[in-house]
Amino acid sequence: MKNKLHEILLNAKEAIFRYPLVLLMSAIMSLAAVMLIEDFLDDSFILIKIMIVSSIGISLMFALKIFSQRREMNFIPEILGILFLVGFYFILPKNEDDFTEFYAFLLIPVCILSHLLVSFVAFMRRKYLEINFWQYNKNLFVNFFLTLVFTGVLTGGVLLAVLAVDNLFNVGIRDNLYGQIAVSLLIFGSSFIFLLFNETGLDFLEKEGKYPVVLKFFTQYVLIPLLCIYVVILYFYSGKILINWELPRGWVSYLVLAYSIVGILALLLVHPLKENTDKSWIRIFSKLFYFTLIPLIFLLFIAIFTRVLEYGYTEPRYYVLLLALWLSTVVAYFIFRKNPTIKFIPISLFCFGLFALIFPYFNAFSVAKRSQKNELEKILNENNLLVNGKIDFTQEVPDTVAYEIADKFEFLHKRFEKDYVHNYLSEEMQKDFPNAYYWSLPQKFSKRIYTRKIQADKSYLNLVSKTSEYDLQGFDRLVILPDYQDTPVAIDSDSLRMIFKNGDSPEYKLLLNQSDSLNFKGFLEETFKKYESEEPFQEIDEISFEGDLGKYRIKLIFKSINRSLYNENQSNYWYERPVILLKTK
Repeated sequence: MKNKLHEILLNAKEAIFRYPLVLLMSAIMSLAAVMLIEDFLDDSFILIKIMIVSSIGISLMFALKIFSQRREMNFIPEILGILFLVGFYFILPKNEDDFTEFYAFLLIPVCILSHLLVSFVAFMRRKYLEINFWQYNKNLFVNFFLTLVFTGVLTGGVLLAVLAVDNLFNVGIRDNLYGQIAVSLLIFGSSFIFLLFNETGLDFLEKEGKYPVVLKFFTQYVLIPLLCIYVVILYFYSGKILINWELPRGWVSYLVLAYSIVGILALLLVHPLKENTDKSWIRIFSKLFYFTLIPLIFLLFIAIFTRVLEYGYTEPRYYVLLLALWLSTVVAYFIFRKNPTIKFIPISLFCFGLFALIFPYFNAFSVAKRSQKNELEKILNENNLLVNGKIDFTQEVPDTVAYEIADKFEFLHKRFEKDYVHNYLSEEMQKDFPNAYYWSLPQKFSKRIYTRKIQADKSYLNLVSKTSEYDLQGFDRLVILPDYQDTPVAIDSDSLRMIFKNGDSPEYKLLLNQSDSLNFKGFLEETFKKYESEEPFQEIDEISFEGDLGKYRIKLIFKSINRSLYNENQSNYWYERPVILLKTK
């Protein structure tokens, strides 16, 4: 027992001295998570940014350490990695309000690229044997899953032990402590365990070993049969498209990509068995797989360009198109190359991803912004909405067009194009949109035509107000509620918000300062009961409700509201942003 403990301590010491910067990144991330749970800083967004950067740093520092071991360069690559992470931190916005989905389309690819770098950074030269490359990645793959099991058991065991002490001895442990223990073990603990499995690093990971029986069983009896099911479904769907001569659904792109990526993963997992004469099924699968992808790639391109030609490029569509181009490259490489290497797969994907992030003019963000600007200009010109370069809100416009303009405005605003979109608005109207909240922009059109029709099967009852102008007679002011329900609106020193909750325990009320409330559930039920025997789409004079809320007299007005008729016993209402007229009593 004493010798075993000494061995564990020695391995732990070696891991600390061999991977100091990897452990530093995981320690920083763990500490930031603990402080976030503790609400240590008033500006918690700083901690979130530290967590994001350090999470990327864990995989990046490991990749650079492996590279240093291969090239015997000591700490030079890791120092450059630290400088990159510091610079990356300052790329992130200062304020949480500016942290839009734009940054998700930056951070997710960067995270993927840092992990891809781990897979090939030590094998970029041709002289390194492919079997060593496979053994290296196989060992990383196995160690990753072992780490998940060990970390899960360790975290669960420690939390149960703390819970037992708390309940048996009445210690009074704070609830926050459970979360802090969990994130510490899941982040720092998992990193440490993973490094222990990797032992001496590159020399240990790339040495030859027996093919894992579990891996062979998983690939042969689980992964490949699932792929066969997927490809049959996709081929039948392709046949349906040809027979009916219809455009493919957008989500088929993700199914094709899933089949392709999982299939490539399966081929990588069984790569050493390909030359084994006893495993003819692997040779057959390896030869046929890339040929099965050819018609699916055509289907993928049709699905992508159907969406792009109709709505323009966005970052997700750009990335899907990029993956389709990468997939085409991989298929061509493995079909026409006489002696292909599996190293081509991660290296080529890394290059495509790097291109999407940093290549001038053609990167994902430049293409998306340029495309959406063109789409916006096209909409405005086709509907004759521009007068002297400004949007004329007195023009008659379908509501679908109004909402499409609002969507383009919001998209471009979140991509740092506020000046561009505001150039289409008068100076007075610009004041109404200090942030990217363009949900009320359609209401600015005085002649908006409601064109959206609900399904003819009467599964919905949709009520639409005929008026788009609001008479303030008898009231002091008009308040437009936010896009998201339960979001407070400031009225002088008061706070007003709307609770709109569907489901088994529905709530529909206005709440003032967390104390006074005005329930309008009965109004909704009576309104829809009045019109439920009529057509599924109805225009009525006004959809409004009046009542007293604290010191105010309130009038709640909906532009449109609909109810699902699938389940009569459960409330399911949806609304178009309402306005509130109010006066002090």
